[in-house]
Amino acid sequence: MLVERLRVRDFRTYASADVALGPSLTVVHGPNGAGKTNLLEALYFGCTGRSCRTTNERDVVRFDAQAARVEVDAAGHHLAVGFQPGEAKRFKVDGVPVERLSDSPSRPLVSVFLPDRLELVKGPPALRRSHVDQVVTALWPSRAGTRSQYSRALAQRNALLGRVKAGRVGAAALDAWDAELARHGIALRDDRAAAVDRVAEAFPAIAAELGLAGAAELAYRPRSRATTPEELAAELAERRASDVERGFTQHGPHRDDLALLRDRRELRSFGSQGEQRLALLSLLLAEREVLAEERGAPPLLLLDDVMSELDADRRGLLVRRLQAGGQALITTTDLGHVPGADAGDVVRLAVAGGAVLQEARAA
Repeated sequence: MLVERLRVRDFRTYASADVALGPSLTVVHGPNGAGKTNLLEALYFGCTGRSCRTTNERDVVRFDAQAARVEVDAAGHHLAVGFQPGEAKRFKVDGVPVERLSDSPSRPLVSVFLPDRLELVKGPPALRRSHVDQVVTALWPSRAGTRSQYSRALAQRNALLGRVKAGRVGAAALDAWDAELARHGIALRDDRAAAVDRVAEAFPAIAAELGLAGAAELAYRPRSRATTPEELAAELAERRASDVERGFTQHGPHRDDLALLRDRRELRSFGSQGEQRLALLSLLLAEREVLAEERGAPPLLLLDDVMSELDADRRGLLVRRLQAGGQALITTTDLGHVPGADAGDVVRLAVAGGAVLQEARAA
């Protein structure tokens, strides 16, 4: 689903902007601090309804403005996100209010690379679990509810653990919630494992192509060895006394992790920042390839300052991979870092002083 146009009002440094994107590669260029990343963030915000840079979304509203608005035209559909700090976001699809953009089949799939996103490689496991769950939802939308069902069961079990610890109910009351948590837990674990297996097939070759030395590998690491709900429920029962003492569930898919490895060593601990950046880029490209196979088209890929740590040969390889199919947007301080940026099928946007100049449109 191609994104054709982006309109922005009072978002970050932009009072207003209206730009057309190309069906293949769009290059946003300008000096540091000009607003390139802000434009990329606005596009992500308009496609997903959330920021890819901050959890404090008050920051996306332009200084001295009361509210921000982003509109996206994609494959004949119109998405709009309005945000005023202190109020709920307002989402519309084709003029009709919706509760979440994620529920709409008209929403474009989008993936983003930011230097700050290295936390996905070197940060806590919760970030990687959340990322894998997003990949599961993108691959198989019908399975989107598995994670929420598990989360609800986990919250109920944790609440009951507190009541057991306080002596208000007996420990036997946990039997039903152990079974419920185990049922959803095995389904969640299986979905994650299937998604990681698919991506892991493409990951090593892409990592080698981009210059990550050594044998690259993705490994899903579940906390439990159970293969059935009954086995997971038994594991929970074995740890019940400890869970009651601590007041929360210590075992299950909410403790799983995804490992990014090179020569069997975790890049999280043993990789340089440059190697971690290459691994993250390789992961996103591998996911894009798998999504293209499963869904018939790759997601929109947003790449911020990705060329700075690639040599000339790898830059060329990356651009050729991007132009082989799908839609991508790259930000750069130097057009010379993007091979073929002057080609007729590449859209160029120059950014300076909170304004965007549409230099070239797709032929």
